Amino acid sequence: MYCLQWLLPVLLIPKPLNPALWFNHSMFMGFYLLSFLLERKPCTICALVFLAALFLICYSCWGNCFLYHCHDSTLPDSAHDPSIVGT
Repeated sequence: MYCLQWLLPVLLIPKPLNPALWFNHSMFMGFYLLSFLLERKPCTICALVFLAALFLICYSCWGNCFLYHCHDSTLPDSAHDPSIVGT
């Protein structure tokens, strides 16, 4: 279960508020996971636990799934606030 400490924080990285960056974010996350799986070769249990957690997050449409954007979920109110655009 040592390899889960490298996989689970990936699920906590927030999706960018700007929709133009969603593709770049998903490509980065996908390449990171692919390179991690090829280089470190995590155990089967860790890989299954991570894939199950990823499936549940994406299936529930909580908004943090980096594979796609759920059409039913809306952007947070802070996405339309012009005072935080420069931060």
